[in-house]
Amino acid sequence: MARSQSDSVRFVFVTGKGGVGKTSVAAARAIAYAKEGKRVLIAMCNAKERLSDLFASAPIGADIVVVAPNISAVNMDPARAMEEYGMLALRSKMLYGILFDNKFVRAFFKAVPGIQEWTLLGKAWFHTTEILPDGSPRFDVVILDAPATGHGLDMLRVPKVIVDIVPPGLLRRDAERAYNMFKNPKESHVLLVTLPEELPVTETLELASALEKELQLPIGEIVVNGVLAPIFDEATGQLLEGTLGQGGVNPGDREIDAAARRALRERLQARSIARLESEMHRSPRLLPFLLQGVNSPNDVALLAERF
Repeated sequence: MARSQSDSVRFVFVTGKGGVGKTSVAAARAIAYAKEGKRVLIAMCNAKERLSDLFASAPIGADIVVVAPNISAVNMDPARAMEEYGMLALRSKMLYGILFDNKFVRAFFKAVPGIQEWTLLGKAWFHTTEILPDGSPRFDVVILDAPATGHGLDMLRVPKVIVDIVPPGLLRRDAERAYNMFKNPKESHVLLVTLPEELPVTETLELASALEKELQLPIGEIVVNGVLAPIFDEATGQLLEGTLGQGGVNPGDREIDAAARRALRERLQARSIARLESEMHRSPRLLPFLLQGVNSPNDVALLAERF
């Protein structure tokens, strides 16, 4: 059987507007990859950690831990990431201390735009290069649960900035290697997460434009999270919406009011998805709205089935 392009992807950068469910989507994507037999690392960027709830695991800190079969996770701390990335790259704690742990180098790093972001992005990328004694990769896929849209875009700009302004050496070499991977759709892509609402979709489209036009980075998947299953046809929905007064309130029956609000939400949801599909020229992946929220392994498993 021929391998699809996604079979070879080694690095997935997950971003989107704050509050759209990036962590839940990253976890669901990891489960889907793991079911294919891939070893997955989910890397978080010094985040308020809730991934452990989604896997019913111990709290996840700066050390890589196994959270599920074929799935590991880490919550990267910038200072720790700098030290670990330096030692991973140099393979010598002593050499790291000589080259990195001195006031001159620290002052230089502070002067480099985006170095804080690179310590996290660079460490996550470096895990795609790790090889086990048998010659196989330690992780087949690294999923970076990245910061929200603006900060996430800034993070993706950093490798190019380093390549453009930093003199030849270890830092520039690795930034160039990482940037080349990020630009290669066979090895890496950005996964955009949004909600079926006007503002998140608008922000997603702006982010997609910046990724494609400014950074030339491939967009692999667009995921619309929290999609309601439609229960009203168009005619019924219009009839129900007609009962709403000014301000979107039905002054009459409470049940009819709830139905009218649901119909309005379904129409706005459909319009947002259609806009996303039209402007991105592709069909997004739709994940269902879960009434109980996404708080447990069972909830994430329901989302993972959609991948």
